[in-house]
Amino acid sequence: MAQGVGDTALITGDSATLSEQVFRSIQAAIVCGDIAPGSKISEPELARTYGISRGPLREAIHRLEGQRLLVRVPHVGARVVSLSHKELIELYEIRESLEGMAGRLAAERMSKAEVDQLRKVLDTHERDASFQAGVGYYQQEGDYDFHYKIIQGSGNQTLVKLLTEELYQLVRMYRIQYSTTPNRPQQAFEEHHSILDAIAAGDGELTELLMRRHIAASRRNVERHYQGANDTIQSLRGKL
Repeated sequence: MAQGVGDTALITGDSATLSEQVFRSIQAAIVCGDIAPGSKISEPELARTYGISRGPLREAIHRLEGQRLLVRVPHVGARVVSLSHKELIELYEIRESLEGMAGRLAAERMSKAEVDQLRKVLDTHERDASFQAGVGYYQQEGDYDFHYKIIQGSGNQTLVKLLTEELYQLVRMYRIQYSTTPNRPQQAFEEHHSILDAIAAGDGELTELLMRRHIAASRRNVERHYQGANDTIQSLRGKL
C-alpha cells in the first residue's frame, strides 16, 4: 500500500497535528490515483511510513471513511473505495440534480463581487499548462474549483455540507480520473463559461439547465469509457 504515498519523512508534533498531516497526505494520494482503487490499507505499514502511533493514524483513517474514500470490508479491513459502474452513474445522477439546484440558487444569490471572483477562477483554469496542452482540466480543490465556488454561492448550507464535505473528495477522485478524456477539457471549459454567463445574468432557471447538462455530459463520458473497456474485453475474449 505504501507505493504512491511516498517516502514520507518522520513527522513531528502533537497527535492532532500528526493525524491531520497523515489524513491530508493519504487523502491526496487516493484522490489523485497514486493509491489505486481497491487497495488494502495496512495500518502497520502506514505507521512505519509516517512515524506515527496507531491512535492518530486510526483517527485519520476514520475521517477518510467519513469522506467515503475508504470502505471497511468484513474480515479484510479498510480498502480504497472502488465504485462499480452502477454506483458511479448513481453518483453522477445525484450531482446532476443537486448541483443543478446549487447553480439556480447561486444565480439568484451571488453578489457581483462573488461572480467576478468566479470569473477569475476560470481565468486561472485557462492558463493551466495541462489545459493549454489539451491533455487535462485544472483540478485544484476548494476556492480554485469552479463547482465548489458555485455550491458555496448557493447559500444553502445543507447543500454545502453534502457536496463540499461529505461527497466532495469522492467526486473529485472520479472527476480527476476522467478529466483527461480527449476533447473533454475544452468542452468542459466552454460549458463552465456558459454557466458563469447565466449566473452573471441572474438567470437561475438557465443556470440549473446548463449545470445539469454539463454534469450529464460528464456522466455520458464515463459511460463511454465503460462501454469502450467492455468492448475491448469482448474483443480479446473473441481472439482466445
